[in-house]
Amino acid sequence: LFPYSRKGVMMDNRFATALVIACVLSLISTIYMAASIGTDFWYEYHTLSPAENVSEAGRSVLEEFVSEEADEKTYTDALFRCNGTVGLWRRCITVPKTSHWYSPPETDMTTNCISFSLSDQFMEKYIEPGNHNSGTDLNRTYLWRLQFLLPFVSLGLMCFGALIGLCACACRSLYPAIATGVLHFLAGLCTLGLVGCYVAGIELLHKKLPLPDDVRGEFGWSFCLACVSAPLQFMAAALFIWAARTNRKEFTLLKAYRVA
Repeated sequence: LFPYSRKGVMMDNRFATALVIACVLSLISTIYMAASIGTDFWYEYHTLSPAENVSEAGRSVLEEFVSEEADEKTYTDALFRCNGTVGLWRRCITVPKTSHWYSPPETDMTTNCISFSLSDQFMEKYIEPGNHNSGTDLNRTYLWRLQFLLPFVSLGLMCFGALIGLCACACRSLYPAIATGVLHFLAGLCTLGLVGCYVAGIELLHKKLPLPDDVRGEFGWSFCLACVSAPLQFMAAALFIWAARTNRKEFTLLKAYRVA
């Protein structure tokens, strides 16, 4: 029995290593996901001369951008002209600190951000942005709502999985780690769905409101964090499930061997 017991110790160490790696991956993915939700660089617009654009357009662009009644076309045009960035919760533009019609554009810039209210997150999108009489664009409406809800579902699933993992530690059993792995897999699907919804929403928006010739748009680092979080969640899920199932199988074989 000694050689088999020794082998069993080696297997236990392997399972422990897998669980430690899975926990680290889960923690990193949670941090990345939380950081991506809380930052405003999911999509960035780069304008060749934002200060000149603001001076030429006048104060009305900034006043409409910060207005609570600003529609999608209004704030999107401001994002195009003023080096805007868009997050899941806020939109930002870069403007001169003090600019008047009688003064030349300044190089000292500041960032103005406006948060999307909860009603904004569930507001209908229109076939022609800014035209309330053009009808509801169902595709963009539901894509926008999903990209708001999915990251919170993903975080909730990972937190619930962590609680199950703590219970498994208290019970000194690896078998509940299967549930933790399944929850992490579902969280990865939610994160992947979030990324897909956001990309599709941006593409559909730019078909309705094409980028000006002097404006370049690209996905920002907040979006990249979400993209990295999804595979980390899948890897953590695979390790949790593998460790729990294999340990259960080894325990069953050991029990059968002892009975025999």
